[in-house]
Amino acid sequence: MDEAIRELRERFGGLPTPAEAEDIWADLWHEEAHNSTALEGNTLVLREVAKLLEDGKAVGAKPLRDYMEVRGYGDAAKWVYGQALEPGDWTDGSIITVHEVRNIHHVLMTPVWTVEPHPDASDFEGPGNFRQHEIAAFSEGMKPPPWTEVDHLIRSWVDDADELRQPDDEESTPEKLARLHDRFEQIHPFLDGNGRTGRLVLNLLLGRLGYPPAIIYKRDRDKYLKAMQRADRGEHGPLAELIARSVTTNLYRFVLPAVAGPVKLVPLAALATAEISENALRVAANRGRLKAVKAEDGSWRSSRNWLEHYQESKYQRAQKHPD
Repeated sequence: MDEAIRELRERFGGLPTPAEAEDIWADLWHEEAHNSTALEGNTLVLREVAKLLEDGKAVGAKPLRDYMEVRGYGDAAKWVYGQALEPGDWTDGSIITVHEVRNIHHVLMTPVWTVEPHPDASDFEGPGNFRQHEIAAFSEGMKPPPWTEVDHLIRSWVDDADELRQPDDEESTPEKLARLHDRFEQIHPFLDGNGRTGRLVLNLLLGRLGYPPAIIYKRDRDKYLKAMQRADRGEHGPLAELIARSVTTNLYRFVLPAVAGPVKLVPLAALATAEISENALRVAANRGRLKAVKAEDGSWRSSRNWLEHYQESKYQRAQKHPD
């Protein structure tokens, strides 16, 4: 993870902005909104998420709550990406502020709250406000602290987050992030939406450090929950590994298009262009028209050479069968 970011900084000066790498950031945006909400039970598939976020169109016949959850998450994620790369007036120089934590929750939860507010919420527990309720112990035994302690615990958490910028020979960056992410979920500062808020907060921290977001895929839900449970017991390694693996994969989406040789296997997102989208490449790989191999995480990888062969064969087919 650290090696990949050093390579990115040395070659390109840092992580490109959404305007500089629009297609890659759009894919990350869609995938994060889909998977992070799916971890909590949202039923929209990736295609429906992309249509909602890009065009504002609700396709399919899913519950209104599900569309509003994704809309809110998409808005919050876009805000996080922008603030991570160009903080503006939101930050006081700290890596994150209490105001930013509360704003993430406000943007995230407002759409769904307008159609289905939490049934137990008081007038002071809406989006962006800390809870004023006690939270029962979770099934695995962890119990969030009393609501009266939330404000000072979050302020203490924000202070601890600033340690991310300090070198530490005893704890790696992924381990620090895992510890902070788990501690945020232990505090459980809001009445609802803590998991989604916590993952967005994690990605703001990553962005401020120069990394792309971490995406916890819905297929890894059990692995993620078990890693969180182990982190509750002070074992942060599995969660740190999950975060590091996701960040490294997403880092190479930016690095590989510029540095990969013609035979290097790279994610399809790294080969996509304005003329041929990642989705079109995925369809071609699934149909066997584009030579590609499937990675352990289920994603396809191909090479520039294989892409050129596919484009040549596609051109030849078009010549034989003109419209």
